[in-house]
Order: sequence, then C-alpha cells, then structure tokens
Amino acid sequence: MNANGLLDRSRIEIKWGSYGTAPATALDDPAILPRVQDYRRQSGSRMYPLDQDDISRKIPSAEYHVSRKLDGEFTVLVWRNGTLVTLNPGGTVRVGLPWQDEAAKILTDAGIHEAMIAGELYARHDDGKRERVHDIASLARQPESDDDLNKLQFAVFDLISINDQPVEQEFNQTAKQIQKWFGDGELIHVVESVRAKSSGDIKKYFHDWVVDEGSEGLVVRSDTVGNFKIKPRHTLDAAIIGFTENSDDRTGMMHDLLLAVMRNDGALQVLCRVGGGFSDDERRNLLSDMKDMIVTSEYAEVNSDHVAYQMVEPKCVVEISFIDLISQTTRGGPVNRMVLSWNSNDSNYEVVRRMPLCSVISPQFKRIRDDKSVNASDIRIKQVADLVEVPQADRDANRMALPKSNVLRREVYTKMLKGEKMVRKFVMWKTNKETESDEFPGYVIHYTDFSPNRKSPLNRDIRVTNCADQIEQHWQELREENIKKGWSIVGEAEEP
Repeated sequence: MNANGLLDRSRIEIKWGSYGTAPATALDDPAILPRVQDYRRQSGSRMYPLDQDDISRKIPSAEYHVSRKLDGEFTVLVWRNGTLVTLNPGGTVRVGLPWQDEAAKILTDAGIHEAMIAGELYARHDDGKRERVHDIASLARQPESDDDLNKLQFAVFDLISINDQPVEQEFNQTAKQIQKWFGDGELIHVVESVRAKSSGDIKKYFHDWVVDEGSEGLVVRSDTVGNFKIKPRHTLDAAIIGFTENSDDRTGMMHDLLLAVMRNDGALQVLCRVGGGFSDDERRNLLSDMKDMIVTSEYAEVNSDHVAYQMVEPKCVVEISFIDLISQTTRGGPVNRMVLSWNSNDSNYEVVRRMPLCSVISPQFKRIRDDKSVNASDIRIKQVADLVEVPQADRDANRMALPKSNVLRREVYTKMLKGEKMVRKFVMWKTNKETESDEFPGYVIHYTDFSPNRKSPLNRDIRVTNCADQIEQHWQELREENIKKGWSIVGEAEEP
C-alpha cells in the first residue's frame, strides 16, 4: 500500500517504520476533510443520548442493531484506486499502519476502487482491559515499536461512500455489507454488534457489556425508530461561580448555575451550566444563598435564555451527573472554555484566557457537597481529564495569561423614585487582548440599570468595538439615552 496519487508523500512525518502522519492540506482532494467533518456532524446530530434509566422509558419496541461503543478516535478510511489513508475531523492523515495494509487487501479483493468508511481507531490491550482514547494519544503520536503499531486497530461501523456513490440505504443493509467485507478481519474488523427486538434485550447487553465488562457504552440503531447512544452516568464535583434567576411565575427561584473546575495552578475553568435535577425548595434556597455571594467579574456569560449570569464568590461545591464529555468539536478542534483567576482581595474574577476542556452532555444536579471545598483536589480538572483527553490540562494557565484590561472610565448615577433607589452604572475598559485572540474586542462598555420598582429589576447593555473613537461615541450615546433629569452622579473615575 502507498499514498501515491492521494497524498503528497513529501509532507509525511515518519513516526516509526513506515507509519507516518500528515496534515489534511497534503491531500490532493481538498473536499475530503469537509466530507469527513460533515459526516461526523450529521451522524452526531442523529444520535440521541440516553442513560441506563432511559432504556425502558424512551426506547420503543422495534428491530435494533446494537453495537459496543469503543473509546477511541473517530476516523474515516479513505481508499482510492489502490491508495489508502485515514483522516480524522481534526485533519490528521495517517498512513502505514499494519491494519491499513490489511484493509487495502480486503478492498482490493472485493473489487472496490473507491470507499470512505467510518470507524473507530482504538488501542487494543493484550490483558483484555478496556480501550481508552488516552492510549491513542500516546501510541499513535509516539509509537516506540512494531508492537505499538499492531495494537492500533480499526473497528468499522458505517459506510459513507462506495465506488464513488454515497451510501443511502437502510442500516440493516449497510451492516450486512460491512460484515461481508470485514467480518473475518483481524486488525480491521466490524465493531461488535448484535440484533435486539426490545428494550429488555438492550438492557441485557448494557448490563453485560457496560456494567460487567466496563465498555464505554452502546450505540443502538433502528431504521424505523432512530439512533441512540447509551452510556452510564458519571459524576464530578464543581464549584458554583454564577447563577441566573427565574422570572414570571417562578420568580424567587434559581434558574440555573454556572460551574467550574480547578486547574492545578489554582485557576478556575468554566465547565458547564446545570439547570436540571433541582427541587423547588433547592431552587429557592440556592437563590437566597447566591444573592449573598454576588461579586464583580471581568468575564460575562449568558445562559440559554440569553440572561447574564450573576457571578458569585467560589465557596460552594456541588455534585453533578452527566452522560458524556465531548472534548472535540465536530471539526476536530478543541472545546475551549474560559479560565478565570479569583482575586479574593478585590472579590473579583479576572480573565486569564480560553483553554481546552470539554462539553458536558445532559448535566444534572445531584447534591450540595458540604464536605468539600473549592481547592485543587476536591474540584480538580483531572476529574475531566480521566475521562477524555484534555490538551494542556497540566499547563499553568496563569503563565499563559492574556494581558490585563485597563478601566478607562466609570460613572455611577442614582435617583430616588417612590422611596426606592435606582442605580445606573457605566464602565468602559480597554481589553488589551484584541491582538491575542479574535474572541476579544479592543474596547468594551458595560451598562447596568437597576430599578427595584420594575418587574425585571436588573437590565444590562454591552457595547464593543476595536476603535477608540467609536467607543467614545458609544459612551456618549448611552449616557444621553439613560441619564436625564433627576439623576445624580455619585462616583466616577478616569484613567489619567
């Protein structure tokens, strides 16, 4: 097998023997990577995540194809006229693996001149232990022997195209084709699969494969009902760093929480939002507690209803459960989350920078952890890194810190109405981060309007730009729109 005609071989970086990697830009056909990414995105959107308790409640009786879910790297085999490479959504091309030679022979013998085949690249353990995606990171990036290369195997689970035709057929037919071609394979093989006719059958395989044998989960497909990914729920502990309040008929209750884990250097990294699993009493009590802990923050985030979180002092630890952690986007890039530094002297969160973490699938609140505190042990980032690969998890975020922002101007106005004090505050700052990342504008104005007599007491407005003259214009417009007769200035500051 060689990569002539499909890949510029001069761009292959040899890792061991004939095995090497190259970027997707080395492929002759630039459309291949988008096809891989589109397949990953579309197949993921059609896969409904469930946990063990959902099997009986949410999976109707039907004919199902049940597969053991492997913990590896999603990869697509690309075969054209005797040339075979593999490509993942992140754009890494691999050539020269032993299983690829076996795959090339199978496809040649089957008379197939073109194919794109989806599967899982995983690391086999000789002792029978469960495969882990972490093993791919070490073996595929830095193999140290031929034996390391032989441990890398490929489990086929779908067909994307065959002989230049997209595969658009019922999955039962696809499964038969996969079995026909790869059923007797050794290093490349069909993902372990069985047929099921009821949710009871699926529960049995979940118990046998996942509970007893420790597999990552099940993938369940039906041509009539749909596709499901079933995994056990995991738990982790995280700090509450923000909250939003319900409105309308649920006023007086917490809506959802913003959570963070702690990196080894003590920085807090935003993990997820959690809004399910709370009783009404818990929502009332948490809202009361959180209101007493509100602090200022350079960082702002909104929930799914576009309501900004009120940031709170990181003192409370909660336990959440979840179905899955996803550490890559559908295009293979990292899932970046903001890292924050808690300044206890000023009771303020300061922005450090965004760094890789994960997306949390189906988070649910379980309980307050009064027995735990906010420290690098109890809410450690390793809880996440033990389950999925988190690049730079051990890096000191503060040593990679972005430049600090400078407050340019601050004005606070008050006015009494019906015996209640109204407050309007304007803050303008220069981020000094616009050259570091496209995520940051050069200048920001944050306007806060608090009026206790309104149905929604707190309103906010944010203006951003990279132009100094324009931010001054925004400042004047906001002040003219919102400061009329009767407002008195009570605080102001301006950089010299």
